[in-house]
Amino acid sequence: MPYFDSERGRLHCRCWSVDRPAARLALLPGTGQHSGHYHRFAAALRPAGIELWALDTSGQGLSEGDPDAPGTIDELAADARGFLELVRADHPDPPVLMGHSLGAVTAVHLARESSVELAGLILCGTPRRVADIAPAPSLALLAVHGVDDRRAPIDVIRLWTARHRSVDLREYADAGHDLLHEPVQHRVSADIAEWVLTAVR
Repeated sequence: MPYFDSERGRLHCRCWSVDRPAARLALLPGTGQHSGHYHRFAAALRPAGIELWALDTSGQGLSEGDPDAPGTIDELAADARGFLELVRADHPDPPVLMGHSLGAVTAVHLARESSVELAGLILCGTPRRVADIAPAPSLALLAVHGVDDRRAPIDVIRLWTARHRSVDLREYADAGHDLLHEPVQHRVSADIAEWVLTAVR
């Protein structure tokens, strides 16, 4: 299991490897989640040839740190930068970056950095904190969101995507904040897999 050093300690990430992957998807989980929660998502992506990498953010899973102090957005972005370096260590092609909840906020900030090369960006359960942030220009972007999300109400992401027409918004009825762990997970995973393969072409 891969580890790397950050300014806040040793961080862990997990990879569900695929022989000759068609694409790589790097995932930043939300608050209180870790890479071990995403084995079903990895299994759903495998038939499409998509290799999933997932980070244990500081204080979560097998990473060092305080679980009650996730860090500032700058600290989270720095950790994610180190994670992406590991994902790309033996693979020259840029990955697609995905973030859930707080991970989505981190991903939006990171994608706007000129030094970070990505094939695309996926946001899941995106909080209202992104409302005033414009997406990175020319970067393919998918937003997946549950219509019944109470932690991050869908109205905010609807307005955001209406202002930024480059964003592809997929809405899921009878689904809440944690789409990849709800009954709708199979449809969400299939939509993500199809979108990722299009983004890396």
